[in-house]
Amino acid sequence: MHHTSVPGGSVTFEVIGGRWRARSSKRRSKYRPRTTDSHHGGPIAPNRLQNLTVRRPDQVWVTDATCILTGQGWFYLVAVLDVCTRRVIGWAMHQILDARLVIAALRMALGQRRPRGTLIVHSDRGAQFASTAYRQVLAHHGLVASMSRKGNCYDNAFIESFWSSLKYEVVYHQRFATFAEARSAIFNYIETFYNRTRLHSSLDYRSPIIFESALN
Repeated sequence: MHHTSVPGGSVTFEVIGGRWRARSSKRRSKYRPRTTDSHHGGPIAPNRLQNLTVRRPDQVWVTDATCILTGQGWFYLVAVLDVCTRRVIGWAMHQILDARLVIAALRMALGQRRPRGTLIVHSDRGAQFASTAYRQVLAHHGLVASMSRKGNCYDNAFIESFWSSLKYEVVYHQRFATFAEARSAIFNYIETFYNRTRLHSSLDYRSPIIFESALN
């Protein structure tokens, strides 16, 4: 069992049916605001992940946005994940989903990793990822843009898997009264549990950070 404190309460992770999950609470509404608006005039990058074998960290990053309900309304979380190690290396949270939010998550990842060599950054076709501001950040750092095929969520399966873990292990089992409470719980989940403690079958049942340390 793994216990993490958050403002106004706590999140306790325990093994249920062979999987780590938070203690349960009441069901939430199924309504979700849209996080992908592909009806825009921005350029669409090709899907560069097809038939690509990932062999090292900082070869492919995937990024996406999701929404989380609180007592103060919906807010958005953008994450950047390294496909090789499954580590979440950047994230940003705000009530508004725009280019600034996806850029903030990307800048955090760049600050943590400082990648060298060719790096592909894959996303969906959302307006934020096709924006001029976002593309300028990619170009400035020599990053190669990649986007999912139209209407194909499987092209971004690695980040979708992370969203599933986050939702089923924390979000669906908590009632967040405020934005701040949700931010704290998500920060603790990513930093103290998901990256450091949660075991991944694709990593020979090691956590992302333990897997990374074995590569160095």
